[in-house]
Amino acid sequence: MADEQDIRTPMDGIDTGTPHSARVWNYWLGGKDNYEVDRRLGATMEKLYPQITEIARASRAFQARGVRYLAAEAGVRQFLDLGTGLPTANATHEVAQSVDPTARIVYVDNDPIVLAHARALLSSRPEGVTDYVHADLTDAETVLRETARTLDLGRPVAVMLLSTLGHVTDADKAAALLRSYLEALPTGSYLMLCDTIETPETQAGSDEYASGGALPYISRPKDIIGAFADGLDLVEPGFGSISLWRPEGPVTGEPVDQWGFVAAKR
Repeated sequence: MADEQDIRTPMDGIDTGTPHSARVWNYWLGGKDNYEVDRRLGATMEKLYPQITEIARASRAFQARGVRYLAAEAGVRQFLDLGTGLPTANATHEVAQSVDPTARIVYVDNDPIVLAHARALLSSRPEGVTDYVHADLTDAETVLRETARTLDLGRPVAVMLLSTLGHVTDADKAAALLRSYLEALPTGSYLMLCDTIETPETQAGSDEYASGGALPYISRPKDIIGAFADGLDLVEPGFGSISLWRPEGPVTGEPVDQWGFVAAKR
């Protein structure tokens, strides 16, 4: 198990005057690791787009189901979780190592408050390993270099971008970023992705989010998000609302406007 001394980036000051996506997301999930500025923006978003809290919860549930599938059915033992956010129940390492205690996980985020909580992310089972890279996920070269200290990039890796790629607002740059990660990994690796689809409500929410001072996060048309799986083999049931991706019980209510997929590299 890695300890705090394995975290190679020194702590920077936490900006409590500007909302940050990891902390706003934590607010929507009912957590306490957020500041007044995050809560104000989160509450405004809830009024403008009430489904946002349901989306946050559905995303966490999709993460757990997807990781469990990858570990239990696809046999993946290495996970690269990009845009980790703050620790919650059923974190990637908890789910993966419940299937195989030897699983290895690297978390990546650039918020100092996530770094401050990294010890919880590093609570690996003794047989496995977890590590935390304090970096911007758009800097794939740095992330992959640091990740290679923990994961064997010559063996399959599941790359996870859950509710994060919307921060890369240019679709071509987002697709290029995905390629930069996947091209560094072998056949048998996976991409697990979800993001918000474009509707009048989600567009209004994106505008409000950006005007609130947070790093912009955009919604995209379904076909653009779906195209991020081009060249990969989609796992059933394919691309759609994450509410409908291998649910563990009956789906009640409308599927959320967060769509995603799990797909294998050929």
